[in-house]
Amino acid sequence: MNSSNNKQWPPTCSAALLYQRAELYQTIRTFFVERSVLEVDTPVLSSAASCDMNLDSFSTKLNKGEQASKLLYLQTSPEFAMKRLLAAGSGSIYQIAKSFRQGERGRFHNPEFTLLEWYRVDFSLADLIEEMIELLMQCFSENLAFRTVTYADLFEQQTGINPHKTTLDVLMQYASENGNPEAKGICGDSLSNGLDYVFSQYIQTKLKNDLVYFVTDYPVCMAMLAKLSDENTQTAKRFEVYFKRVELANGYEELTDAKQQTERFTAELLEREKEGLESVPMDDNLLAALEAGLPSCSGVALGLDRLLMLMTDASSIDEVLSFPIHRA
Repeated sequence: MNSSNNKQWPPTCSAALLYQRAELYQTIRTFFVERSVLEVDTPVLSSAASCDMNLDSFSTKLNKGEQASKLLYLQTSPEFAMKRLLAAGSGSIYQIAKSFRQGERGRFHNPEFTLLEWYRVDFSLADLIEEMIELLMQCFSENLAFRTVTYADLFEQQTGINPHKTTLDVLMQYASENGNPEAKGICGDSLSNGLDYVFSQYIQTKLKNDLVYFVTDYPVCMAMLAKLSDENTQTAKRFEVYFKRVELANGYEELTDAKQQTERFTAELLEREKEGLESVPMDDNLLAALEAGLPSCSGVALGLDRLLMLMTDASSIDEVLSFPIHRA
């Protein structure tokens, strides 16, 4: 293509959005400086990848030096490296980090995106939720109405199904009766995928537009890297945040037990194998850090591109990115 005919070079966001993103980052940095939370910077490339069957990593190879041909993965989030810092004694930390996920492209998705991730030592999940409300109010410069509700209560109110007692067949039958018979092919044999599907299709879409929802106490099959509840064996200490019906953040009271985490990674790798997905190496460095001693902490990842969309009423993620994937 002649360069004079190339119409792909300009950014897809306005100059005003560039300023608003810069102001958002400044607000975040000031917020954490005032709380003595340390900003950190960890590598984007890793010798390990997320084992989660729903996360597909980009990979590349070194082509020179002693480790030539070694496969490296672009991070799907900075979580594992940040936990290694926590285990090494960093104290509470935050990071504004580029993250990468294959196959994610749409109104709210770009394969390369920006996360704010922070970890607070000795914080409970309730402490972290309270801090997150304060941060969101500063970002939006207004008092936001919010509601904290358990996953089970919300699920049962909207569908009549108890998520802790249901089966994949019941969930797929519900989806089929409500106009989505293709759900079974999408969710495979995974109960957590089935719960996710019904939540995104029939619950998330009915949330009130003017309320920030903190959805807590996720089913154990969706624990991911969260601790299990001491009081209720059916739930994990995990929350997600929704605003204007958009999923904004995912938080955990972090699992510190290396043995349990190894068992979860192993189970996830078996799920990947069963579904015919690429096998990836589990993160031995993270597991070694847990073995060395991750301090009691809670952490959350907040999608900054989506946050900026909601702050500016943008209808597509392309409006808040300088160069989305088709112009990268």
